[in-house]
Amino acid sequence: MISRKSSKMTTVMYSTSFSLGIRFFSKRFHDPIYGVYGFVRFADEIVDSFEGFDKKKLLQRFKEDTYTAIEEKISLNPILNNFQYVVNQYKIERELIDLFLTSMEMDLEKVQYDQQKYEAYILGSAEVVGLMCLRVFCEGNEQQYADLKPSAMRLGSAFQKINFLRDLKADYQSLGRTYFPGIDMDKWDDNTKASIEEDIEKDFADGLAGIRKLPDGARFGVYVAYVYFHELLLKIRQVKAERLLHERVRVTNWRKYVLLIVAYTRNLTNSI
Repeated sequence: MISRKSSKMTTVMYSTSFSLGIRFFSKRFHDPIYGVYGFVRFADEIVDSFEGFDKKKLLQRFKEDTYTAIEEKISLNPILNNFQYVVNQYKIERELIDLFLTSMEMDLEKVQYDQQKYEAYILGSAEVVGLMCLRVFCEGNEQQYADLKPSAMRLGSAFQKINFLRDLKADYQSLGRTYFPGIDMDKWDDNTKASIEEDIEKDFADGLAGIRKLPDGARFGVYVAYVYFHELLLKIRQVKAERLLHERVRVTNWRKYVLLIVAYTRNLTNSI
């Protein structure tokens, strides 16, 4: 019980969009999805926030503790204890966990991202997280998982790229990171921004096709997250590139509630 509550608390505190989306899943999906998000959030916090500590050492310990928890099917760390249960219950592949933690390790260094490293980072930090969630939604249906896998990866990719744009100021100025490949931030302009936005729209289109095929208990919740993130992309498209270097664009809570009503209506009328 404490483990499940810890994962839920972490999700609610760090992501209003995802936590709202999870509320609209069937109840059987709530705890396992909180379990996945709690795990990835903790790992991300190690590389982003633990200033003054040996982040590399802490991440390595977290990695070792993760695999020990999965193998022993228990952990004194409530976040890892809940995650191991999800991994073992839904048979989440170790490869997905490996790829995720590799991307977290990349954040420990000031990496100059070329296209290959950029794609590898997105695969590990976002696409595999979508696949972990898909494992939960498919509940052991291997054919369904295989059919939806490409779309789930593209949706995860879209979410992550939007995060890169939204957090451009913090990543570049505070953490010294620039994820987009081949971009000189001294020459960051509207044309460069527009090309990234077009790329995200393509990911979104493929992701939406997969959302329409999700099981009933998962479809609406994922669609809510899609609608929120797509709205964020639309807001980002309306601002100048220079502005992203000075402020973080967000969707107001009032607007989120309006979007929720729109999403509910579309889902009810099968017009997603």
